[in-house]
Amino acid sequence: MRAELVERDGADLLVWRTGPTLVASTATVGGGVGLRHWVLNVQVPHDYGRTDLVAHAGELASALALRGEGVALFTAAAVRRVREAVDGDVLVQATVGVTRPTWAAAPDEPVESYPGTVNIVVFVPVRLDEGALLNALVTATEAKTQALVERRIDGTGTASDALCVVVPLEGPREPFAGPRSPWGARVARAVHGAVLAGLADS
Repeated sequence: MRAELVERDGADLLVWRTGPTLVASTATVGGGVGLRHWVLNVQVPHDYGRTDLVAHAGELASALALRGEGVALFTAAAVRRVREAVDGDVLVQATVGVTRPTWAAAPDEPVESYPGTVNIVVFVPVRLDEGALLNALVTATEAKTQALVERRIDGTGTASDALCVVVPLEGPREPFAGPRSPWGARVARAVHGAVLAGLADS
């Protein structure tokens, strides 16, 4: 399932109308593991100051006639430059902004705005156990970091990166999604490819 590009109030956003699916996400809006019906990747200004992200996502979902619960990712990166990679039947779409990369294990520093964000949406066509679903988040994060290191980015990501893994509700359950498992390897290669493509544009 590929994103639909929509413009609302002068801003671009990507919409995935997934229908009922099982999702694991690190997003502030709709994060965790559970039933979700849609995913948004919302482009916001570099000086975006709203902290009521749930309300903002709700406004957009209502305007787009989206029903049920969903996931909303936010970024100042240009979502029109979404990049895609496919490995096997795994599809990844990513928007890549690394205005201010950071290392995960770094000293505390004053909180500032972080306009650069790497947002990744992963579609796996098989049902994953909840443990495997969480493992897929880890695998995707490792693959993202591999791409950053290969491009000599000075960090493991940004302070506001977000990730979403979407799988069907039905079907035989796969117990593994680590990087050397069949499905985890596909996730890793697709994420790596999409992030590399996004870095080439940034």
